[in-house]
Amino acid sequence: MQPSSRRIRPRRVAALATVTALTLAVSTSAGSGHLSARGTTAKAGPISLAHSSALGPCMITGGPSVQMSEGVPTTSGYSRSTGKVRALTLMVDFSDARGQGRALDRFREFFPQTQDWFRTSSYGRLDYRAETPVPNWLRMPKPFEEYGIERGAPFDPGYRELVQDIVAAADPKVDFRRYDFVNVLMTPNAGPSALDTVLSVTFAGNTEAPVADGVPVANASFVYSRQDDGSGTYDRTGYRVLPHENGHVFGLPDLYTQEGGGAVGHWDIMSEDWGANNDLLGWHKWKLGWLDTSQIRCATASGTTEYTLTPLFRRGGPKMIFVPLDGRTGYAVELRARGGNDEAVCRPGILIYRVDADVDTGQGPVRVYDSLQDSGGCTRSPNVHAELSDAPFTPGEDFRDPRRGVRISVGQESSGSSEEHVVRVTRG
Repeated sequence: MQPSSRRIRPRRVAALATVTALTLAVSTSAGSGHLSARGTTAKAGPISLAHSSALGPCMITGGPSVQMSEGVPTTSGYSRSTGKVRALTLMVDFSDARGQGRALDRFREFFPQTQDWFRTSSYGRLDYRAETPVPNWLRMPKPFEEYGIERGAPFDPGYRELVQDIVAAADPKVDFRRYDFVNVLMTPNAGPSALDTVLSVTFAGNTEAPVADGVPVANASFVYSRQDDGSGTYDRTGYRVLPHENGHVFGLPDLYTQEGGGAVGHWDIMSEDWGANNDLLGWHKWKLGWLDTSQIRCATASGTTEYTLTPLFRRGGPKMIFVPLDGRTGYAVELRARGGNDEAVCRPGILIYRVDADVDTGQGPVRVYDSLQDSGGCTRSPNVHAELSDAPFTPGEDFRDPRRGVRISVGQESSGSSEEHVVRVTRG
């Protein structure tokens, strides 16, 4: 299969319609009562950042109507993203779409790979526990077709009934108060192929969701078909739709747009979640509490300031520079290199991108800048947005925003070490 955007685009348009419909129907700032350990209200992301005066100018925020804002800190209502997090995982089938094989075989399509992915991305700060108190297929009382599920539109009458039926079927064996969020793994033969229509969807931060054991099913990810990129690598890469969907329960927005992966490419799993492995942006790691305040540099000073960055995939060391432009936008700067979840990086270097906290999920809240425009990229991975694969800036190259008086220059590797890069930020 050639890695053209023609196959990517129709798949992601379907997913965009799904999650856009979702986020318009939820409250992303719900602050009380949802599935969490011990039935308490979970808090999302690095809430403690609110007390950091040094990084205050870099803690951009969006307006109250923004859906899943990139602002820091993440609003409450989502699942916790650090420490021990319990994911209730249910395998569901229907009379007209009976489970193929054992339910636990479906579970193993996603685990332990999803746990390993989050452990690596979070530097061990997220202890993801997937639990299956119902190890068999959970049969729904109605055929799949009768629920009228289309692109995962949330909490319309059909979807609300489906969630209520899942809760009723699982409730005798499940105490929903013990869990932070829910994963529902549908039998893959329910609905169309993911190559045609992406039904997988997440309900995030919605306290008006159906209730189970006294708490709303407010953070839940639903995975339907087997999402493959057509390259025949599903056994190794197909699980990645779940880390993407779980990113929503932690409060992260979609980074793809109606045009596909053209805004961020393969630099974040919230942009492209198929094919070769990829990590999260440093901005998202900060939002989720996986980076300390000491690892973030807030570039507000006039003149030229020199910074050192270490590869994002490695634990420890300075990871991100943020250049605030105003209270809602700014430029993020990080070093991406091959390793960890970034195993497919084909041009290591300094990745520069704009973050806008005032843009809705799926509408382009992040834009990666391409150091080699119209180059065709360097990746050979099927169905990866190739053009941005060589986006990072390398020594001797710079990014300029004359209107804002900002220049970001990449210096030589620090002390001859490929593990560190020097970056100079100039503000006029």
